[in-house]
Order: sequence, then structure tokens, then C-alpha cells
Amino acid sequence: MSVTVNKMISIGLTIAIIGGGGFLIYRVDKTIKNSNVYAQSTLGPIPNQSQEKDKPEFKQIIRDTQKKVVLIEVENEEESGLGSGFLYNDKGDIITNAHIVEGAKKIRIKTSDTSIYPGKVIGMSIEKDVAVIRVKALAGKEPLKINIDKKAEIGDPVIAFGNPHGLENTVTNGIISGIDRDLTIGETKYRGVYQTSAPIAPGNSGGPLVLQSTGEVIGINSAGGKDGNIGFSIPLSQVMTMVQGWSMHPNEKLASESSSEEEGKLSQRYTKDSLAQDARYLVQYFYDSVNSRDYVNAYAVLGSSMKNGLSYEKFRSGYLNTMNVEVKEISVHSSTSSKAEIIAIIEARESNNGEQHVTMYKVTYMIGLENDSLRILKGKGETMK
Repeated sequence: MSVTVNKMISIGLTIAIIGGGGFLIYRVDKTIKNSNVYAQSTLGPIPNQSQEKDKPEFKQIIRDTQKKVVLIEVENEEESGLGSGFLYNDKGDIITNAHIVEGAKKIRIKTSDTSIYPGKVIGMSIEKDVAVIRVKALAGKEPLKINIDKKAEIGDPVIAFGNPHGLENTVTNGIISGIDRDLTIGETKYRGVYQTSAPIAPGNSGGPLVLQSTGEVIGINSAGGKDGNIGFSIPLSQVMTMVQGWSMHPNEKLASESSSEEEGKLSQRYTKDSLAQDARYLVQYFYDSVNSRDYVNAYAVLGSSMKNGLSYEKFRSGYLNTMNVEVKEISVHSSTSSKAEIIAIIEARESNNGEQHVTMYKVTYMIGLENDSLRILKGKGETMK
């Protein structure tokens, strides 16, 4: 594969198209705590307090964005692959890279709550390396906020997101370190793209590049250096007219070639180990949602037996006095290809009559398939001395 890089990019740089990978939400929070992500500068005015209050909180951006970033599983005639994408409208349309879905015969979309849905390509440009996948099951869901008018500047803090479930370290942050970069990889000609110090690691390709100051998507993560210290993202402003055109007028030929509407049930795809991994993740996802006050998504992963007699209002009110909750330990006690028992140690900071106290809980959950989706079927907890 020939690679041409222009405009002051080091000759020794190796460019790589990135495919699979992922991360766990809880582990990302842990990584952020151990990272030095802020720096003071003596240049420029100091923002006043009202300006600071208007800016979204860094970790909240990560939590909110990850719930709308998806893992893309692709099968073609010879092999399978992984990539990322993100929901951009209320039709269930996902933006990703063309190199992820090119030649796809079956496409499965895995969301942050481990649900898996079939998808089909409704538009694609190999030259621009952009594609749109339609997922009927995601229609009506709230998409990410995008900004096609923003022209990023060198020094702007950004966050590169990848698939929400799989390998760790697929959320990276840095700055715009270059603009108007040109490079050619195979048939794809990247022109005027962003260069970032947020590495495009395995799993990030196709995911959103988010402006840290607003939480809005400004680019599509597309290529990275194998040395792990640089990334390239396509500005949304370059491709949104084309993307929106595909959403309005889907390419029926592409859709028929990549449709996976007739694929087997999810229960047929799980093994003992893969179900245990997803079950462990689902419990972490549940508590991450509670911790960020996202009670809707937390309630959504409960099975019907747990929801019987427990309305959403009652569920939500039960956590209103919980100020913070953290998963201290989590393990798989037992697992089959259809169910897994998860045991976790939870630290909760709770408020009672104006006083705060910390309580440790041991919780046990049974995770299994219900209506072809992984859900928390039942659970119990006890206070630890």
C-alpha cells in the first residue's frame, strides 16, 4: 500500500488504517484519573467563571458520547473485521469509515448496552473514506451533537472515541496538532484533514472526534501512526452534504448487498467466555449510568422480572440520595453460553438528612438473554461491615 504524506508531516511516519478494538466504560474513567490532561498557559485571557460554567464537564462528555458510539462487526466473503461509528440523526443512521464496511455482506451493530442489531450500508465513498449505515432499531434515538461550521484550530483540545465495548484505551484525548493535512492511502485521498495528538488507536477508526470545549463532533477518526502518537480525522464539514444526501436517498443496491436482516439470533452467537465478558461489562455499564444520573439507560438494562412492580419513577427515586457510586471489584462467579452470575463490591456515597456517609455493598446479579438482548434478570445485595 503506497502512502503519500504532504505538508510538513515527518517522512518517517507510518500511517495505518485502524480497524477493531474497544474499551470498557469503567476502565476508561480509571484511565482518565491517571492521565495528565490539563495544562495551564500564560498566553491569552483567563476565562471568567460564567464561561467555565457553560463548558460541559470532561468526564460527562465521555459518558454521554460513548452511549452513542457503536461497535461495527463486519463479515464479507473472506474475513471479518471490527470498527466504530456514531449515531448522527434520528433515523438510526451511523457515520463510519468506508474502509470498515467495504465489501461487507453482513453488518452487526453493537451498542454500549451490549444490544446487537442488524445494519445495512446506504451510502459509501471509497475516495473520501466515509460511509453511512442504517440501523432501523436505533431510529428515534437521540444522536450526537455535531458541528459542521466549526473550523478547528491548532491547539484546540479534542477527544477521539472508538467502539464502546472490547479492548481498552479507545478513548484518547489531545489537541489539534495540525490542519489541512493531505495524505493518500490506497484509493483514498485524504485532503485537508485534521492532525491530532490524540492517537487513533485500534478501535477508534470511524468513531467521532469531539471538541472538548463543547462536546460536539467535528470529525471522523480515520487513520493513525503505528508509533501511536498521532492521528488523522476527516472534518465533518467536508462530507456532511454527501452523508445527508445518502440519508435522504439511500443507495438501495448497497443496502441489499450488505443487509443482515436474516442473521441468526444473538443467543446462537454467544459462547461461555463471550457471554461472561459482556455480562461483566453490563453490570459496569449499569453503575456508570447510575453514577452519571442517567437513570433511563440504567433502568433499560433491567429484565422484565426486575421491572415487575418496580416502575421507572420508583427505581429513579431509590437512587436520588446516592451522590456517587463506584465499582471497586467485579468478577464472574459462574457462566454458561446463556447466563452468567456476576459478583461486585460497590462503594456508594449517600446522603441522609443532610449528612453524607459511605457504604460498601456486595451485590450479585444474574445476567442472561431476554428477547434476544442481554439484561440483568435478577439481583440481590447486602451491606458489608
